[in-house]
Amino acid sequence: MPNPPPPHEEAPRPAGPSALRVAAVQMVFAGSIGANLANIEQAAIRAARRGAQAILFPECATTGYAFDFGTLTPAVLDPALQGLSRLASRLRVNLLVGSPIFRGRRLHNALLVFDRTGRLVHAYAKCQLTPSDHRWFTPGEGISRFDLDGVPAGAFICHERRYPELARVPVMAGARILFHPNAGMDPLAVSRRKRGGRDGIAVRAFENAVFYVFANSVGPQGGGRWSAGDSKIVRPDGRVLRLADHRSEAVLVADLDLAAATGKYALESLEHPRWLARHWRRILPDLLRRARRQDAWFTRRFPGTGGAEVPRT
Repeated sequence: MPNPPPPHEEAPRPAGPSALRVAAVQMVFAGSIGANLANIEQAAIRAARRGAQAILFPECATTGYAFDFGTLTPAVLDPALQGLSRLASRLRVNLLVGSPIFRGRRLHNALLVFDRTGRLVHAYAKCQLTPSDHRWFTPGEGISRFDLDGVPAGAFICHERRYPELARVPVMAGARILFHPNAGMDPLAVSRRKRGGRDGIAVRAFENAVFYVFANSVGPQGGGRWSAGDSKIVRPDGRVLRLADHRSEAVLVADLDLAAATGKYALESLEHPRWLARHWRRILPDLLRRARRQDAWFTRRFPGTGGAEVPRT
């Protein structure tokens, strides 16, 4: 029996836009969900006024990462997520926000992707948890793969940049941009070392030949913990297009020339070595089906306004 085609060849799609203007928001977490939502709204407005079509916020941007997640309930969280849905619809932007989200009684540390109509089109649950994550969150069991205005993309969260397969697999499935929400929670000395740029981000962009958008928290995080900032947008060749500092909030905006995001090295792994490529081709369709099933579950809860036209570049 012949090998099945790789996922990027399963169903030919019409050509998407040639460019996408993205924003990475670096923010200081506030002391309440309401204050964080107000900061998200103001930053999203600033980015939208600069023409950003997709805006990325840090991990747990709705609550802050030092939040007592044991006190969180759907009754508290869901109205905040409905507010994000309305914000995306009002600004007509794709909003990518790190936030906890409940699935039944289980709480996930997730990246939520709201499209221009406010519809929740993707929810990626962090699967490689830190020790502090394990206190509150259930690990996810899927990969991230979604579309923004016809542009294939993928994501992972914070600590997960240490697991290269979480970047490589979405690119094998066609992603041309990787989104990485982050929330640093380190002693100050560790945070200062991270400011030296030794974070592996340029390597992940280069080894997958895709754009990389990194949005981090910044400054004191409570309990003597700090976040290094250094949010950035990186080209497929590893060069940094935009870079924030390690002290202040920022909205980074850049135009991504999608012709440069070939995914070359990841896609070549679907061809050689043949013994391994055969296994990749077999498991990738199942991984994509799992991601779509999870997205469908969350979309029912946050359907957006519906019917809005999506501008094309």
